[in-house]
Amino acid sequence: MLYQLSHVRMHLGALRTVADPAAGANSEPRFAKIRHASILVETPLRYGRNMTVPAHDSVPYDTDIAQAAALMADPTRAAMLRALLSDRPLAAGELARLAGVSAATASFHLAKLLDGNMITVARQGRHRYYRLSGHEVATALEAIGLISPALPVRTLRQSREAAALSEARTCYDHLAGRAGVGLLDALLGQGLLAREKSQSLVRTDRGDCASTRFVVTGAGARTLVSFGINIAEVRGSRRRFAGECVDWTQRRGHLNGALAAAITARLFEVGWIARGARRRSVLVTAAGAQGLADTFGLDLALLARGTTPGPPLSVGQVRR
Repeated sequence: MLYQLSHVRMHLGALRTVADPAAGANSEPRFAKIRHASILVETPLRYGRNMTVPAHDSVPYDTDIAQAAALMADPTRAAMLRALLSDRPLAAGELARLAGVSAATASFHLAKLLDGNMITVARQGRHRYYRLSGHEVATALEAIGLISPALPVRTLRQSREAAALSEARTCYDHLAGRAGVGLLDALLGQGLLAREKSQSLVRTDRGDCASTRFVVTGAGARTLVSFGINIAEVRGSRRRFAGECVDWTQRRGHLNGALAAAITARLFEVGWIARGARRRSVLVTAAGAQGLADTFGLDLALLARGTTPGPPLSVGQVRR
């Protein structure tokens, strides 16, 4: 027995001489086995501070569309999200009225949308104002609209609203409807924009997937600069520069991305378009109709008759 204990002490001493000298006193132990002719001794070994666990791959395996779809699937929340597509902040009371629910019910659904990062909220005094969390949410809503059944028109007011939205509206922060589709046709027909020859089929770091992309031509750069667009600043945006999304009322593409947002903001600034009385509807002013024709070759009169805009006679300057 004394012989066995002496051998155990000998092995433990040898073990301490090969243990990691950098091991901390509070490190988690692991066990090493010491074998002898008739005994088996287990003693703790400590992890060194320089031992690391392999990092997980940072590339996501896939996207969980079920969570986002579940948030949008509720009729009350869907109505609120549609109301916020105008990119204008709305108070909780107004959203409750548009969704046809009580204030308490609206508060419950708004909390769900906030938790799901679909919307953001800003306080102003005693009121809270909500808006979509970004253009990605608006793009998703518009895309879902393409595969969704149309809501039937039941009143004269709804009929007028539908006609106004089809004619000209904002798709979050860019022009859509017949005017938006016509504007993209005119930009392409004028040679101000060109389709990008190489199309990537992978997700980019800006969160957009493969689709049609556009580049600004030399003539387009001169026209846009004269219109008041800072192209370098627009290119510096974290979102896609210029792309296309299918318009759910026209079933054809209109311009989206940072360039579309900049053009639309400028159209509002110079008074060529104005907010309509109904939801996201937009009105093209008399000055705007003339300016769009002179600058981009968009003839709204021809567009209303279903004629694709052709090349204009000249490209004019914006009337300041």
